[in-house]
Amino acid sequence: MSGQSNDQKSDPTPPPFDPSKPSVPISYPIKTLEDLENGSYYKSFHYPFNKTSVPLRPNTGLAQRPRVLVCHDMQGGYVDDKWIQGGENSGAYAIWHWYLIDVFVYFSHYLVTLPPPCWTNTAHTHGVKVLGTFIVEGEEGTATCNKMLSTKESAHKYAELLVKLAVALGFDGWLLNMEVDLDISQIPNLKEFVSYLTQTMHSSAPGSLVIWYDSVTIDGTLSWQNQLNEKNKPFFDISDGIFVNYSWEEDYPKLSAMVAGDRKLDVYMGIDVFGRGTYGGGQWTTNVALDVIKKDNVSAAIFAPGWVYETKQPPDFQTAQNRWWSLVEKSWGIVQNYPKTLPFYSNFDQGRGNHISVDGAPVLSTQWNNISSQTFQPFLEYVDDSTSKTIEVHVDFKEASFNGGGNITFKGTLEAGASFSTRIFSGQLLLGPLPIYFIYSVSSEGNSQLGLSLEFSSETEGKKKLFLASQGTNQFSSEVLVPRRLTTPDNAPRWVMQEVSIAMNGYTLTEIHAVCYKQQPEITNTTEYFAVLGDIKISNSRNNTEFPPSTTWIVDGQDIEWGTSQGSKTLSLKISWKPEDEKGPLFPKYNIYVEKLSKQSIRTLKGTLESVREYIGAAHIEAFYVSQLVIPSDTSSLKFIIQVCNVDGASQNLDDAPFFQLDVQSSTNILSLLFGCLPPLVKKFIAYL
Repeated sequence: MSGQSNDQKSDPTPPPFDPSKPSVPISYPIKTLEDLENGSYYKSFHYPFNKTSVPLRPNTGLAQRPRVLVCHDMQGGYVDDKWIQGGENSGAYAIWHWYLIDVFVYFSHYLVTLPPPCWTNTAHTHGVKVLGTFIVEGEEGTATCNKMLSTKESAHKYAELLVKLAVALGFDGWLLNMEVDLDISQIPNLKEFVSYLTQTMHSSAPGSLVIWYDSVTIDGTLSWQNQLNEKNKPFFDISDGIFVNYSWEEDYPKLSAMVAGDRKLDVYMGIDVFGRGTYGGGQWTTNVALDVIKKDNVSAAIFAPGWVYETKQPPDFQTAQNRWWSLVEKSWGIVQNYPKTLPFYSNFDQGRGNHISVDGAPVLSTQWNNISSQTFQPFLEYVDDSTSKTIEVHVDFKEASFNGGGNITFKGTLEAGASFSTRIFSGQLLLGPLPIYFIYSVSSEGNSQLGLSLEFSSETEGKKKLFLASQGTNQFSSEVLVPRRLTTPDNAPRWVMQEVSIAMNGYTLTEIHAVCYKQQPEITNTTEYFAVLGDIKISNSRNNTEFPPSTTWIVDGQDIEWGTSQGSKTLSLKISWKPEDEKGPLFPKYNIYVEKLSKQSIRTLKGTLESVREYIGAAHIEAFYVSQLVIPSDTSSLKFIIQVCNVDGASQNLDDAPFFQLDVQSSTNILSLLFGCLPPLVKKFIAYL
């Protein structure tokens, strides 16, 4: 892309390692045409960990309206997001305004940029397509093109290799950025490459996209046009759209729309959020460009929204991020709606935090980050002047969570008889003849109460509101339903779980609002208000999730490596599992725990001595790599427990979960094991000595 001199091109931290050797799973790019061609990526230990676990919802086509493409370019790529099993930075970058995005591109300046699976997982959850990037630039790019475009057959071959990668890893296509001058004789084979890649992506992955970046022109000159015109339209005609460079002028969107004709929605006008030569200046005036693009009925491509994070916009990342994306919403409006299908679940987890809970009980109390852990993100509205609201609403990382590491916290003042309402979801859920069930968890203080307001619409019956109130109240005009209080787990005494069933055949659920109010009659006269919404689940059954019993799973340990660190014994290994019935249900997440069993606990009768189950991470595929686990000296056995988690937020009872048990090697056994690995001649020599 033009004007990218400010981009950092630092290599990802790994490799310097041998990707074929077991180590903490990471995401990384393919840097050379040779590595793309020889398929070494598929032989990597890290390859299976890089597969997305969340497929794009069926029939997720591009909407017939102006769209928003977001191109993530930050610090050279592969930062905190490269750690597939998560990192230890609660301040890691994340995006949570998915309801404002249609297409997400993961960008870096390496030849083949493969999106880390965390981005694909959460984007797919929210109905957003994900593209990798193929870029050539500089002298290396010229050499790459000389080889790739030497013949029609070579153009087809490399296109097929890119298709294979996208299909194997589960993302949805490519952004093509050809930032080099080409000989005019290479243009026919470049067109073959683009056309064949687009067609083969479509046939291999229906709904996929190939987007051309406004770079080299049809005459072989690297010249950014900043609009769709006769110099780049031939590439637009054989792909799914064009990402127009961001140095355009006010009338260029309209001119581009005229050139595109009935494909004007496939024109994505670029906006550099850093403001480098971009119309409107980007940054806090990004909406100036968005307004012009929307007016001319073409699409937008927002480049590098990580500007908010990289430049440390005040007062803090969470607040600045919400403020910046509110500009996008104000200009463009919501482009994704949910809930759309059942089951629907959100624990408001942003994929980063300072703790993790499971069913109301804390299991981790240290910093962490893993974007794959995001569930559906709430549509919270940003208020520029906090003094205009009596209640502050935000996703909170400090207050205890019911599940995961997030929640929605409501804090402020509320007079008796008053209420406060805020949007949390905007849906398109059509209800049928059977009832649906709402279950939500709340923690509150004093008189503070938290309910849900539901808005429905029907073509024949019009609009209707229902209010779910945990305490009977007469202060609301809409129909009030009092939920049934569910039994809370013993280790989660602060939480109250509510359930209510609703039958609204033919209606569409369009809005879910959280409503703050006070208990009546007042227990105390204080105006202080505090409540936490832990999670929300909507399903078409009130029955608890049935998980396959542990005996129906095949669990294996591989790449077992014993070692020592600072005088303590350590263990690294890969644990993998799969159901015996391969046609059984797929699960989106697995919590991993370890029990370090001592000789005493093994000898003791079952149940009389309870060992500690230590949470060590979460997996989003059927494998997890344990790295240098420290083992206390009195440990004789390790039991790794795999807690299966369902898409509706339910978690399997740990006593019923599959597990892998491993006896701890003694020092003598370790030496014997090492001796056993030595070549025969070396063994004879040692024996002789």
